[in-house]
Amino acid sequence: MSLVGNWSYPTAIKFGAGRIKELPEACAAAGMTKPLLVTDKGLANLPITAQALDILEAAGLGRGVFSEVDPNPNEKNLDAGVEVYKAGGHDGVIAFGGGSGLDLGKMVAFMAGQTRPIWDFEDVGDWWTRADADAIAPIVAVPTTAGTGSEVGRASVITNSETHVKKIIFHPKVLPSVVICDPELTVGMPKFITAGTGLDAFAHCVEAFSSPHYHPMSQGIALEGMKLVIDNLPRAYADGTDIEARANMMSAAAMGATGFQKGLGAIHAMSHPIGAVFNTHHGTTNAVCMPAVLDLNEALIRDRFDQAAGYLGIAGGYDGFRAFVQEFNDSFAIPRTLTELGVTGDRMDDLVAMALEDPSCGGNPVKLTAVNLRALFEASL
Repeated sequence: MSLVGNWSYPTAIKFGAGRIKELPEACAAAGMTKPLLVTDKGLANLPITAQALDILEAAGLGRGVFSEVDPNPNEKNLDAGVEVYKAGGHDGVIAFGGGSGLDLGKMVAFMAGQTRPIWDFEDVGDWWTRADADAIAPIVAVPTTAGTGSEVGRASVITNSETHVKKIIFHPKVLPSVVICDPELTVGMPKFITAGTGLDAFAHCVEAFSSPHYHPMSQGIALEGMKLVIDNLPRAYADGTDIEARANMMSAAAMGATGFQKGLGAIHAMSHPIGAVFNTHHGTTNAVCMPAVLDLNEALIRDRFDQAAGYLGIAGGYDGFRAFVQEFNDSFAIPRTLTELGVTGDRMDDLVAMALEDPSCGGNPVKLTAVNLRALFEASL
């Protein structure tokens, strides 16, 4: 292992129940006087969104909103959002919601002042330097789910509507200036979203912990993130009003996204193309793919999970952890196969090719090839 790394950690976070009321102060800290709240279609008419808009209006910040955001946001959603942003004379974005609202909101702020197409800023080499950094609008992030961790990330995942390929768009200034993590906003999540998003956070932590790259800070965060999910997701799933469990899950989500600076792997390399082609829920897809990926990586991760399992409250080292993962999925009614999510094998060549191009490949302990990726997809169908 090479003891060399480039490390950075996230932004200012206002964490705690009821802190959504501090949204005007967060906007002021970010330099916004007329923000556009960007959220997804499902959240647009819910009470938590109305509450946020009421708070903004009462503070003299207007109630500008854009909600034409698909579950897997694409460049068409982005173009529409940028148009609304410009037409409304907005000077910043409040990215509000789960992964889709957060990711698209960040990209609206990013692209509102750019002249090149979005795909010119894909997370490839130094492509991010192509952007006019001074033209990136300020961002305040408000997560309403506990999974993606996009609120503490410098990138967004945007689907190309023509090729159905998910692309990661990166820039350091896409990191939100201020994050409000209010667990009360997650109380109304239905059980299947609580489970799917929570298992997304779990996958982030598991893959970061498994990654071979040197990043001891991320390693510790990933371990504690796994424990928080194991201890609190069952409670949040059983009782959505359990604020302590909801708060710990919001922490785990941010920790997972911080931890995966160390790298992701085959779970995400698989779930990104599956979601793009079959429009499956990302976290749920991660959960279905995880057992096969653990099997692939067993020889290279067994020792570290042998050591971690006891701290996680799991007997039997790696073998106990591997058995626990399937039991954990089952406890939340997660399908055991991709077929149950509507995935078919007729696009296998496309899925393998897209997975090989996914940046997550680089963080997998076992080098990913067309052969072992195909085997992973087939084992998960």
